[in-house]
Amino acid sequence: MRSPKDFFKPLAVGAPAPITQVPARPSRVIHFFDPSNEKMAAKVPAMVGTVDVLLGNLEDAVKADRKEAARAGLVAIAKATDFGEHTQLWTRVNALDSPWALDDLTTLVTEIGDKLDVIMVPKVQGAEDIHYVDRLLAQLEAKAGLSRPILVHAILETARGMANVEEICGASPRMQGLSLGPADLAADRRMKTTRVGGGHPGYLVRQDPVEGDIRGEVHGPRATYQQDLWHYTIARMVDACAMHGILPYYGPFGDIADVVACEDQFRNAFLLGCVGTWSLHPVQIEIAKRVFSPTAEDVAHARRVVAAMGDGTGAVMLDGKMEDDASLKQCLVIVELAERLARTDPALAELYAVEPATQEG
Repeated sequence: MRSPKDFFKPLAVGAPAPITQVPARPSRVIHFFDPSNEKMAAKVPAMVGTVDVLLGNLEDAVKADRKEAARAGLVAIAKATDFGEHTQLWTRVNALDSPWALDDLTTLVTEIGDKLDVIMVPKVQGAEDIHYVDRLLAQLEAKAGLSRPILVHAILETARGMANVEEICGASPRMQGLSLGPADLAADRRMKTTRVGGGHPGYLVRQDPVEGDIRGEVHGPRATYQQDLWHYTIARMVDACAMHGILPYYGPFGDIADVVACEDQFRNAFLLGCVGTWSLHPVQIEIAKRVFSPTAEDVAHARRVVAAMGDGTGAVMLDGKMEDDASLKQCLVIVELAERLARTDPALAELYAVEPATQEG
């Protein structure tokens, strides 16, 4: 166990100093692309500025015989593209026990480390996986002469990873956040669903029998309500992230055609505390941007509460509802998020009536 006094010291001579706080940059949508797919890669420059994060995917969805091409493609894209101030470049490397992970890390950090903001690590089992990546990245950053550390984002895809989620979140000052990987996690848990995220019609609660003879009514019409398979998992992930000051994300929603269920799943995650999600297809980009941005009505109400609470002590009545210091804290979450998003999104600045140029940080 590392001494708390040493937690923020570089793990290699010449490596940049670790950060003490995760940068509060918008990351409502993490859009995945396959760098080995020339048609897909050609669209990347035009997407800069339209999404918060562009992620070059080297893992799942890239066939084994295309792994090296995907890695080389990402290097070429990163070198040729100016990502500007408002779009981050991330990558998802291959699993640490795969034949490709070491080459992914050594190549990307030394070739395009100055362009990479975050490295997403799949199938993280425990803090030991983060410790390995942490030390290796420090050595590679020193070798490449990088001036800032590359952050690490872990995907929760195994039962062991879920059981160790708090330790994973606190394993390194590099930790930027966590994403839920519902498909792999469902398989590892032996859940009986073949869907990539979202609900399941069999996971439900049923209305009690109507009054009268239960034996006669038990088979009569009774309303059912589909439940969220991922409620517990997302809530636990959010708590672990909040505890360690890093950011939680929903992961993939696999039914591209069902945009309504996609929006519902994204909104569930947003309401529970997630800051963003993955986009596997362009149709999901606008859904994610809309869902993970507070509505104008919520922002307006939150500002009214903040104004009414004055110095933040005591309680006030507003529209027939009691508002107190706990209400103020909730509303400040909405206001701060709105102002942060408005600084980089002119449409939201107009919607929230915020002047982007006047905002700090």
